Order: sequence, then C-alpha cells, then structure tokens
Amino acid sequence: MSKENEIGVQLVENVDSEFRFRKYVGKTAVVVSTLAIIWSIFQLIAAGTGALNAITLRGWHILFMLVLVFLLYPARKERSGTLHRPTIVDMICVSLSVLAFGYLLISYKEIVLRGGYLLTIDYVFGAIGIVMIFEAARRVVGNLAILALIFLLYNFFGEIVPGSFGHSGFSLKRVIDYLFWGSEGIFGIAVGVSATFVFLFILFGAFLKISGFSQFINDLSLTIAGRSPGGPAKVAVIASCLMGMINGSALANVATTGTITIPLMKKTGYKPQFAAAVEAVASTGGQFAPPIMGAVGFVMAEYLGVPYTTVLIAAIIPALLYYVTLIMVVHFEAKRLGLRGLSKENIPNVFEVLKKQGHLSLPLIVLMVMLFKGYTPVYAAVFSIVACVVASWARKDTRMGIRKILQALEEGARGALGVAVACAIVGVIIGTVSLTGIGLTFGYTIMASANESLLIASLLVMLMSIVLGMGVPGVAAYIIVATVGAPVLINLGVAPLAAHMFVLIYACLSNITPPVALASYVAAGIANTNQHQVSMIAMRLGITGFLLPFFFIYEPALLLGEEAYTKSIIPVLTALVGTVSLAAGLQGWLLKGATVIQRIILIVVGLLMIAPGTVTDGIGICFLLIVVIWQKSTMRMTKEVKV
Repeated sequence: MSKENEIGVQLVENVDSEFRFRKYVGKTAVVVSTLAIIWSIFQLIAAGTGALNAITLRGWHILFMLVLVFLLYPARKERSGTLHRPTIVDMICVSLSVLAFGYLLISYKEIVLRGGYLLTIDYVFGAIGIVMIFEAARRVVGNLAILALIFLLYNFFGEIVPGSFGHSGFSLKRVIDYLFWGSEGIFGIAVGVSATFVFLFILFGAFLKISGFSQFINDLSLTIAGRSPGGPAKVAVIASCLMGMINGSALANVATTGTITIPLMKKTGYKPQFAAAVEAVASTGGQFAPPIMGAVGFVMAEYLGVPYTTVLIAAIIPALLYYVTLIMVVHFEAKRLGLRGLSKENIPNVFEVLKKQGHLSLPLIVLMVMLFKGYTPVYAAVFSIVACVVASWARKDTRMGIRKILQALEEGARGALGVAVACAIVGVIIGTVSLTGIGLTFGYTIMASANESLLIASLLVMLMSIVLGMGVPGVAAYIIVATVGAPVLINLGVAPLAAHMFVLIYACLSNITPPVALASYVAAGIANTNQHQVSMIAMRLGITGFLLPFFFIYEPALLLGEEAYTKSIIPVLTALVGTVSLAAGLQGWLLKGATVIQRIILIVVGLLMIAPGTVTDGIGICFLLIVVIWQKSTMRMTKEVKV
C-alpha cells in the first residue's frame, strides 16, 4: 500500500469506526480470513440457488456478521499493533451470539408450528440476541446504536412522553417478541436487503477492485478529460462517480480515489480546500448514481414494489445534473485560475487503455443487460461476479487466480460488515416505529406544523433526512428516512418514487453537510487543509443536489420513470443549461470573469431553468443571453483597447 493510501485509510479509521479493523497474526488471522471467505461463499450459494427461506438466510447472515464483528472490532479503542488472539470479552460475545441465533435457526420452525406461542427460554435467547446486536452496533456504528437505544427505550417509557408522541408502554416480553421473533424488527426488510442485494453488490465491488477495474476507470478518465483545463479535477469527478456507485460508501471512495486525485489536483494548481471538496462531492454522489447506486436502488425498488429498472431510469437525471454542475464548476474554476490540463505524455492512449483493460468492463455490461432483461438483481449480481472472474482471464496481467479470488471473497465480507450491522440495528428502529405507531404520529405532526404546505413539509423532511443520515452507511440511512420521512411527502400528494428519491439524496448529502460531513473531513485530511472550509465549499459545489429534489417533487418529469419520456426532454435540456449557468455563477466565470451582477444573474438563471416550466425557462434563456452578449461586448472592447 502506498503512503497516500495509508494516510487515507488511517483518516477513515479515525473518523468512522466502521472501517476500524483489528490486525491479527498467526493462526487467528487464518481463522478470521477463513470465516470471511466462508461467509461470502455461503451468500453466493444461498443467493444463486434460492434454497433457504427468508428467516433462515437472515439468521445465518446475522450470525456470520456478529462473529466477525466481535473478532475484528475491538470493544474499546486499542493501541495500534497486531494481536495473536481476541480478548475474553470478544469470545464471550461470540459464544452468546452463536447461542442466541443458533437457537433461533434451530427453534424457529417449531415456534411457528405452535402458532407463535413463546416459552420463557425463547424470550431469554431473544433478549440475548438483541443485546448482542446492540453491542455489535456500538462497536461499529456508535451513533446509530445510540439512536436505536433511544427508540428501544421509547417502547417502554412512552407513557412519560408528553403530547401526541406518548403511548401506554409495552412489556419486555412484547418488545422481545416483536423485535426478535417477529418479521418487522431485526429480521425485517433492512436485514433482508443486507443479506441479498447489499452483500452481493459489495462483493461485486470487491471483485471489480481486485480484477483491476479501479485502475481501468482512472486510466479511462484520464483519456477522456485529462488534457482539458483542470483535467485532474475532472478525472476525479468521473472516477469517483463510477467507483462510488459500486462501493456505495463516500468515505471509502474518498480514502481510495482521493489519495490519487487530491494530490494531483493540488499539483495542477487547485487550492487544497477546493481539491478536497471536489473529491468529497464526487464521492458522495455515487450513492445515487445509476446503474448500481451503491445497492440503495435495489432497496428502493423493494420498498416501492417496482422493477429496479424503474428506479435506475428515474435516478439518471438527478445524478446527471449533479455531476454536470460539478464538472462545470471544476472547468470554470480552471479557466478562472488559468489552469491547463496534463501534458500529452502523461495521458494514456485511449486505444491502448481499451485494448489492455477494456475487457474489465464486461461484468458491468452483463449486469446491465440482465437487469434490463428482467432478471432479479440478486441473480444478476451472482452472474456479474462470475463474469468478473471470467473477464479477468482475458489477459495475463489482470487474471484472477485462486489467491485473488479468495482475497476478493474476504474483502467483500469485511466490506459488508458495517452495512450489515447498521441494517440489523435499524431493525430496532423500524420495529419501534411499527409497534408504537410513532411514524404515523410523526407524519401527522409535520403536516400539522407545515399547515398542509408541501414546501414547508419538504423543508422539514429534508432537515430530518440530513440529520438521520449523518455518519450512517448509505443503505441504512435510506431505510431510516424511507420509513419515517417518505410517507410524509406521499401523504401530501408527492409521487412515491419522487418522495423516496427526495429522502435518499438528502441522506446521502449528509456526507458533506456540517457538522458531521465525514466525506469532507476525510478529504480535508488527505489535502492537509481546514475541515470546515472544505465542508462549506463542498456544500456550494453540491448545490444542485440540495436544490433539485424540491423541483422534481413538484415536476416528476425530471424523473424519467414518472412521465412519458417525450414530456421529459424539454425540462431535462433546460435543466442542463440551468446547471451550467448555476456553475458559472458560483465560480464567477462564463466566457470570462463575471462581475458581481453577472454572477447574481447567472445563479438566478440557473434556478429558473432547473425549475420546469415554459415561463421560467423563457425568462432564464433571455437573461442568459443578456449575460453572454454583455461578456462578448466587453471582450470585444478589451481587444480594441489593446489594439
């Protein structure tokens, strides 16, 4: 691992315990690696054959997850170094997890046959299982564990909560029954998607990485944008988008691609704060960029009961406008600073790149074809992983042998741990929302506070989605806000797909929103610059992401899945012009440096044209033409003066 990569990984470990693994040596290291590999193989076989029922698959998924978490994550922060064996506390937790979830796997069928009637021993093991889930969450996703604990206590002490949020309270047995033995709690939809879509696509990302796909993306991005003004920053945007949509983690993406792109941007002439912000914004957007959307899209399709292709198509325009804005901001900043692209000798030849590495794109092609032909995402993911191995054999330098395959299996399992733990503990939150009815109460409260105003309600849901998404893995964050926030918008008449895209985008943008803004902070660490400045610049660069959801809840034509495509052409084209104008206003450059008045006009034009509507588009075009003519006349006068 290079020095830059080590810095990136270290920064991620410092800000997020989800990526803080123990380092074992000797026989223990072999045992842990073997367990991770077995888990990945088990998930592949279970998904590929469909032989296990939902509860059995989820039970094994949680059992593997808990054992590996207690082996890999320390109970408290340890000094850096290597270990020969886990602690006594870890082994106690492993034993209790095996007892509780092993008992569930053995006894579940018997409990079903007796009509769901629970014995005392069932409650005991259920309580142990819930405690182990909380301990695992405390180690891996601490903030989310605290939130889940608040929800858990709400089950018992609702009677002391004033107003409409109060309730009569539930007994310990009722809570254990609902959260552990029921289908709405720990074993609900969150763990269900973790055990299927999420795990397989994280594993797919690991196989792509080990096969050399990351290097292919970087080289291809260089050939596309490397020689244009500010080329390295555009390369960062393209590469981070493509990798971010696969791994689904803004933090991991910043820590990997950022260690290459941020120093390159600084070397080209960008300020450290700007370089770090570009990487943070680009990595964050990958979580809602099709075709993979960090596996969140598959969860959304499950929630909405629609084919994944519907979600995929709907996500195209928001992601496109988000990244067009970022690319143009980078371009205008380069023009403003007088930066140039990389020299020709530093740019790989596009034909050589495609010849040597183009075969590595085959897995993504297989995935897309299978999804559009109607195969399930799980089935498509399994075949894409196989295609990844087969494609790597096309050339000797990318060939995946047994060692690389095992490495990918282990890395995939490790990468899935954080999301799996988050999804398990989110089950407590969702179970509480369902058991107590707080979701409905919360929705009615927002609607009452907003006085049935969609705009005010949307603002409140936006703030809630950002707050609940802070420091939480993308999939888990979406599940929380989809459970609590999306129904509020739907009840106010927003199309379900638009409502879910709304909360997803804001949950993702929490990665660059203060005070947490983990992606911004990791990028700032790599750039060795001020964290808060990076976070504020990142919010400015990602402004389209903050604005666009308000437009598409009023005009679903911006989501191609909601309207006939012919109705979407004009709104999309004008929105693209609007994003360019917005970027020009933000950076103070269009054809030349913009005055303060011109910048204000350009920003207003951007807002008018992103908002669908013939009148607003017409006004926007007129004002944009005014600025263009104004700048051209100024440039002509300047030339005449020089002559």
